[in-house]
Amino acid sequence: MKDILTLGIESSCDETSVSIVKNGREVLSNVINSQIKIHEKFGGVVPEIASRNHVEVISEVTKQSLKEAGKDINEIDLIACTYGPGLVGALLVGVSYGKALAYALNKPLIGTNHIKGHIAANYITHKELKPPFLCLIISGGHTHLVHIKDYNDFEILGKTRDDAIGEAFDKVARVIGLGYPGGPKVDKLAKEGEPNIELPKTHLDNLDFSFSGIKTAVINLHHKNPNVNKADLCASFEKTVTEILVQNTIKAARKLNINTIALAGGVSANSYIRKEFLNLEKTNNMKIYYPDPILCTDNAAMIASAGYYSYISGEISNLELNAVPNLKI
Repeated sequence: MKDILTLGIESSCDETSVSIVKNGREVLSNVINSQIKIHEKFGGVVPEIASRNHVEVISEVTKQSLKEAGKDINEIDLIACTYGPGLVGALLVGVSYGKALAYALNKPLIGTNHIKGHIAANYITHKELKPPFLCLIISGGHTHLVHIKDYNDFEILGKTRDDAIGEAFDKVARVIGLGYPGGPKVDKLAKEGEPNIELPKTHLDNLDFSFSGIKTAVINLHHKNPNVNKADLCASFEKTVTEILVQNTIKAARKLNINTIALAGGVSANSYIRKEFLNLEKTNNMKIYYPDPILCTDNAAMIASAGYYSYISGEISNLELNAVPNLKI
């Protein structure tokens, strides 16, 4: 069987990334141009600035990715680009570039869901992983608990009703003066503290999540007591939200009689969350998977992998593909 080379394009937020992936699982290159330094002074991503930066760098990032992979553009078999969800202007840069490449090379175009990409990141790190399994997607924009029945057959079991968990991390970091990006900074400071502050948990009847209550509690606590130990506050916040994630995941796993769990998304790089989920292997006889840290945040390798599995199942986009900022799975 002939190898299939997928060129993946990711531009949904503030990373411009192009990757070459063989047969959906072997990464030949994964070039990521991050805009963190650009947006740091604003305390978060400015959509218009993000879009302009994507335009400026996407051609060079593509050339670099092909060079690192040791491939000519004509050797590429298909183009996979993120078309949602994300910032509409940022998405349009990658979609337009992907369509232009597909047209010029006369290659298939695969519009790829960003969330599916996060799930597929696990296929790259863990070559043995195959559906079915349960996936907890935790990122700046999403908190989803998903039953992965097959590579392109998903059922959402639970999702956030308000803030995504990554959004809660960022807001907590901003309030206590850690700055942007908040997630890694909260994780780092929490290691210096003790989880000795009681914070509220929102208990729902189903498998949905809610993080607005704990976020507000942290903000109010800090406003009332600006001298509160920030390391302890971070550790307590991290512990409480992780308990919510773990509880819902265990409930879903027992409901479906599944013991294979995968984490995905930028927040899955959090060291405390990973540690607590790995404990499930001992305490609940579960097998836990998570991507390499570089594949947790936005990158094109995960998009190429997800696009590959869409392609081999017969899903091909036409050149009228457009960005869908609120795309669902």
